[in-house]
Amino acid sequence: MSALQSPTFAVAPDGYSGTATALPQRLLNVTLFVTMLLSSIAFIEPSPHDAMMFVLLAMCVAARVPFDRKLVPLLLLLIVWLIGGLMSLIQVGDEQKPIQYDGTSIYLGIAALMFACLFCDGNLRRLAVLRRAYLLAALIAAAAGYIGYFHLLPGSSIFLDLADSGAETFTRVSATFKDPNVFGPFLIFPLLMLMITLLTGGIRLGAVAMTIALLGGLFLSFSRGAWLHFVISAAVCVLLLLAVTHDSRQRTRIFALAIAAAIAVVLLLIAVLSIGSIHDMFLERAKAFQPYDLGPGGRFWLQRLALGAILENPNGMGPFEFGRVYGFQQHNVYMEAFLVFGWLGGTTYFALVMITLGVGFNGLRVPAPWRPYLIAAYATFVGEAVEGMVVDTDHWRHFFLMLGLIWGLSAASINLRRLRVAARVADQDGLMTAMAPA
Repeated sequence: MSALQSPTFAVAPDGYSGTATALPQRLLNVTLFVTMLLSSIAFIEPSPHDAMMFVLLAMCVAARVPFDRKLVPLLLLLIVWLIGGLMSLIQVGDEQKPIQYDGTSIYLGIAALMFACLFCDGNLRRLAVLRRAYLLAALIAAAAGYIGYFHLLPGSSIFLDLADSGAETFTRVSATFKDPNVFGPFLIFPLLMLMITLLTGGIRLGAVAMTIALLGGLFLSFSRGAWLHFVISAAVCVLLLLAVTHDSRQRTRIFALAIAAAIAVVLLLIAVLSIGSIHDMFLERAKAFQPYDLGPGGRFWLQRLALGAILENPNGMGPFEFGRVYGFQQHNVYMEAFLVFGWLGGTTYFALVMITLGVGFNGLRVPAPWRPYLIAAYATFVGEAVEGMVVDTDHWRHFFLMLGLIWGLSAASINLRRLRVAARVADQDGLMTAMAPA
């Protein structure tokens, strides 16, 4: 299979090159590496990652990163979404927390657009930098989780979150994040990249070891949403790999390895559950419904109240207002969008998610060297879109990274398809000219 047809991760483009030779481009890649490496440090705000994002933005300007016109819909959707948020501030006046909330939304919207611009030329060197840095960040976060869970160092309890269930208290890993429900999903994108490597590039001990380490971190987060997210994203990833692979032997290999990997994960899970504390926590968290899901004050009761509040407040309630009025948040990002950003912002946010899924699916149809990255980002985004029904994901940094990756790489795929069409037309014109009588 050629480099353009193979679903494996390529290091350098074949027939389509980005500009990564000039000094500003190299400095940009170094800045990107440091920024992504710091992305796992999220238990302090503002985090080092947030500071580096502004440096990365300045480097994008210095390196003259282009804005592709195919990103205009993304820009417009983000602008309208943010306008809805600013309009909803009328409901809360000049309170500091709501203003900071909208400021964070603006920052994340800019980040998504910046990442889309960074990758809209299909620069494989830059994508490889992203992959290495994200993998290392995920491994650092997982290592912190292990240190906390097994109490390997003094003071390591800062990497843990205590979850109450009735009269008992259970330990969940939050690692270098504030919340286990954010830590778990952060590991899924690198897990999918490793999975693609193993399914299409051969079994490598290093990749297997990293996969097991990240799976363990994901498991110890004891986040039901993250577990569901991973199952959905992994299934989508395998289906996409099978769909884009045209070699029947390669397709059979991918399918067989995926089944074998699923069996291995189940066996590993059975082995881990022999540890008493993990067994008890797993049984508790594996329940379909928790006490905070049901009854007055539960998640589903609050979501019914949220639906009524949405219908009564076309301009939204403003940030944190639903929780202030009803005592708790509704834990549904789509309801959150309507409650915080009003009907305008909520509709736009839902449209942004749906259109992104459509744009990414269109980009996946183009055989390109960067398609493995797009598959991993798209499958991760699908899982996050589903998880958003039970978790507020609107301020997850990695959500906006996936958003930018999908739009940027899809634009690169469309450009590559047009280049190929133009090349074929030119070849046909040349052939017709050569065959014409003198």
